Amino acid sequence: MSVFVDASYSSLNKSREELCGDKVEIIRNKDSVIIVLADGLGSGVRANILATLTSKIIGTMLSLGSTIDEAVETIVSTLPVSKDKGLAYSTFTILQIFESGDSYLVEFDNPCVIRLVKGKYSSLEKLERVIDGKVIHECRFKANADDILILLSDGAVNAGVGHSLKLGWQWENIRNYAERIYWKNMHSNAISKLILSVCSSLYEGDPGDDTTVVTVKIKKQVNVNIIIGPPVDRNMDNYVVNKFINSEGKKVVCGGTTSQIVARESGRKMSINLNYVDQNMPPTAEIEGIDLATEGILTMSRALEYARKYSTSQNTVYDFMNINSQDGASRLAKMLLEDSTSVHFFVGRAINPAHQNPDFPLYFGVKLNLVSEMIKCLESIGKKVYAEYF
Repeated sequence: MSVFVDASYSSLNKSREELCGDKVEIIRNKDSVIIVLADGLGSGVRANILATLTSKIIGTMLSLGSTIDEAVETIVSTLPVSKDKGLAYSTFTILQIFESGDSYLVEFDNPCVIRLVKGKYSSLEKLERVIDGKVIHECRFKANADDILILLSDGAVNAGVGHSLKLGWQWENIRNYAERIYWKNMHSNAISKLILSVCSSLYEGDPGDDTTVVTVKIKKQVNVNIIIGPPVDRNMDNYVVNKFINSEGKKVVCGGTTSQIVARESGRKMSINLNYVDQNMPPTAEIEGIDLATEGILTMSRALEYARKYSTSQNTVYDFMNINSQDGASRLAKMLLEDSTSVHFFVGRAINPAHQNPDFPLYFGVKLNLVSEMIKCLESIGKKVYAEYF
């Protein structure tokens, strides 16, 4: 069984610093995902440069097939060491997960990775090795669906020092908190935000160190097929609908006319839901065997708003909770953003007669733009997206 890696992160800058001294690289290759969390020495510009170089060098070299030994040796010979303290240029955590679930973890002076299996902490057996004078800890393990791995910079375990806690939040406390907030359907970004919000509270809004939380959630591969708009050639209706219906995965129909075509060509009954969950959004419909049927452009526009917020680093947990509503746009956004690992768009290029009315503000180009923007948002959070136009 192949798995999908859902990875997100959030950071706090040290107080009065414009740049974060932590850097995260998430590199998606053909058969694996490489996540690198680097914590640069000190803070500010210098730390940011060191962390950026460390994460870029490691990520790029591993992507090109280099060993961890070669990557570490390159960093050691390239980046400086603190003259006054003799400390390393940057500490780092590396996590590589293959589609098979086979995983490789390397830690160098960063807090230990927290692994949750079915919501409970599960330790990883690590081996200690010395590479070019640097002591690293590494392990190989199997990641399964619903496993969660949390990577931390030391700003997280030190949260509260000089403020509410003498010794900081400490790793064990973060581990216990992660177990308490665990919810099977929670998105990785929401977990990162919740942990980071506690760090911010412990720092009393005045972080004494750069703080980063990376959450990696392992998911089963789930494809979502979405058809929006009728084909240009009406003679293609049956072909497109059959291809859509026979595609593996969940199925979504967007658009009133499109829903009628799908129901007609597949010989299925369609009924409109008269329960308006959100008065500002059109109602959904029910088509036998279809997971979701919605109105077209207005619903897709609202779903795109959620997707844009969802894919930016400034999201709050509240943004994620919004898409748990039951209106059509929220259900569409949740299915695309959280439930899917890949999305297949079937896009009809016919112009809806209703949109040719000069008094109606929507037009054909809007549909294609919405689909194009949604594809960009989905790809930015690691989804595999395919699009066919008819």
